[in-house]
Amino acid sequence: MLTKAFQYKCWADRRVLEAIGLIDATRFPESLAFILQQLNHMVIVEDLFRARLTGAAEPHAATNSDVVPDYPTLKRRLLASGQWYAEAVARLDAADAAQEIGFRFTDGRTGRLSREEMFFHVLNHGTYHRGNIAHALDLAGVAHPADTYTVFVHATEPARRETA
Repeated sequence: MLTKAFQYKCWADRRVLEAIGLIDATRFPESLAFILQQLNHMVIVEDLFRARLTGAAEPHAATNSDVVPDYPTLKRRLLASGQWYAEAVARLDAADAAQEIGFRFTDGRTGRLSREEMFFHVLNHGTYHRGNIAHALDLAGVAHPADTYTVFVHATEPARRETA
């Protein structure tokens, strides 16, 4: 299920990124700034959990940054991150999925999650922030894409619509 869920994440991220590219930045600078901050936060959190999953040093001291990168940079980083997670979860076996990893959150508190829980957190976190972005898209006059799992399944496997 996690493998399919990360395929969904990549699909949903691409759809929202396409919609973001349609914002008129001159007319809706506040909406765009909010969206870029949300994307920045998403990418940073994904970077942090990737480091925890791989045993690498934490790449960020906080879950956001003082300077928010531009849209093309954030788009590239989010797409690359999603691809890394999709490939990593596809290689995950049951023993590794259950392995718990201790770590320190950026607020200094400690935590312990299994690898599977970390992957689930990244999925859930992205869904939450895509919802925030969808609202900002609406405010900027750009229709937000339907990005639910059911839409993904039926878009990628259209024959499943016909078997109800």
